[in-house]
Amino acid sequence: MTLAWITPDWPAASAVRALSTLRGGGVSEKCYESLNLGGHVGDAPAAVAENRLRLRGAARLPAEPTWLSQVHGARVVDLDALDEAGKPPEGDAALTRRPGRVCAILAADCLPILLAADSGAAVAAAHAGWRGLARGVIEAAVQALAHEPQSLLAWLGPAIGPRHFEVGGEVRDLLLADDPEARASFAPTARGRYLADLPALARRRLARLGVQRIYGGGECTFSQADKYFSHRRDGTTGRQATLIWLENAPQRRGDR
Repeated sequence: MTLAWITPDWPAASAVRALSTLRGGGVSEKCYESLNLGGHVGDAPAAVAENRLRLRGAARLPAEPTWLSQVHGARVVDLDALDEAGKPPEGDAALTRRPGRVCAILAADCLPILLAADSGAAVAAAHAGWRGLARGVIEAAVQALAHEPQSLLAWLGPAIGPRHFEVGGEVRDLLLADDPEARASFAPTARGRYLADLPALARRRLARLGVQRIYGGGECTFSQADKYFSHRRDGTTGRQATLIWLENAPQRRGDR
């Protein structure tokens, strides 16, 4: 199977590059088949390294992505301030204002969110599962970019869809704590639990911050086993990556 990815359909500046990988085209085996890019899920390290090498070559990445140690929190890592020789930084969002640094988010049901200034001056990526949403990772990423929210574009990557993301009442309560009107994003089940619409919850938080241009959010990882890894569906499994970076000088599409 050929290594492939999807690209955001959004009006980002020409300097902005982004993609979200599919699961085919790698060398991992069994439950990690085949383009597993996560080094923390039990896959053979040599297979993960080869998969990352293949992705870098196929996508012509300007550098190795900065693979975060994700902890379902709200810490934003500034890639421009990192010691490149150091260990993977802990965080659930990353940003850069310089060409050649690749922000990366690993996920297998959690929602990857890409952000870009419409000038092409800065980009960010965030890892937003329900814990990250509740802990404010979206708010932290928008604040760290230090651009007016109205000047930002957002793209929601592949994540578990609202027909499959079942949560308990305690999770619902946490996500409604500062936004009671988000009740419409939860559908009760016959078992006394709720189906949560993760992309809708993220859209609400972005909109409340003033981010008005929001794209994507229609790809379900759970329901497309041929395309995506899904932890909820399969348990032990691989991770796909969602990447964003800058190339060349920041430039608006209309300036080309």
